[in-house]
Amino acid sequence: MHILIVDDEALARTRLRTLLGDCAHGPHHIQEAADGEQALQMLQAAQPAPVQLVLLDIHMPGHNGLRLAAALAELPNPPAIVFVTAHSSHALQAFELDAVDYLTKPVRLERLQQSLQKAERALSTRSVVDSGPVLLIQERGGTLRLPLSEVRFLKAEQKYITVRTVQRNYILDGALADLETRHGEHLLRIHRNALVLRAALRGLEKYDDPQEGEGWGLRLQGVSELLPVSRRQLAAVKTELKDIS
Repeated sequence: MHILIVDDEALARTRLRTLLGDCAHGPHHIQEAADGEQALQMLQAAQPAPVQLVLLDIHMPGHNGLRLAAALAELPNPPAIVFVTAHSSHALQAFELDAVDYLTKPVRLERLQQSLQKAERALSTRSVVDSGPVLLIQERGGTLRLPLSEVRFLKAEQKYITVRTVQRNYILDGALADLETRHGEHLLRIHRNALVLRAALRGLEKYDDPQEGEGWGLRLQGVSELLPVSRRQLAAVKTELKDIS
């Protein structure tokens, strides 16, 4: 198994590497990262042999383990995650992020082997179909992995984001700017408070607004709502429509 150990303490990384060498199932290809930023770069570049399992500390400077796990879950082929931490207070939050296991330090060999087995089972049951990037939607009872291809638009609403698909709306915590940076290849900004799926663009229509006067609205595949396009973004939207026509 291709495993990445992420911990800001060198001794902790060394101990996990030693334990992995003693595990019954092996040998494993092991890499190390000292923080979340380095780990994310390594995971994004890990082709054609992607990392299958991340042994992830929670309390690290910068990108902590929980934030990193949320980012990894949106990768097209995310690794399984086992949290390894000295604290048990984040267990519930960890499992809401679909972690396959939660180990407390000091890690025992027997528990690590159990975690590896859980990771292998989780990886073996995943679909082999690449659904592309996903959004993590926190709902009561768990975490939904929503394929970005099912999204039609995302609209900032006060302190949260409304995610619209053909079938329904979801609520997402975060910022549009972060989603635009992460998924700019798939999402197009049409307004300061709205991103749309590029593949769903269908056309522009003029409309009259009683307050703002004449404007342009965007039609998307599968939804009836006409989305306002700001004057600042109008040229980019027209260019996108021209390119796909």
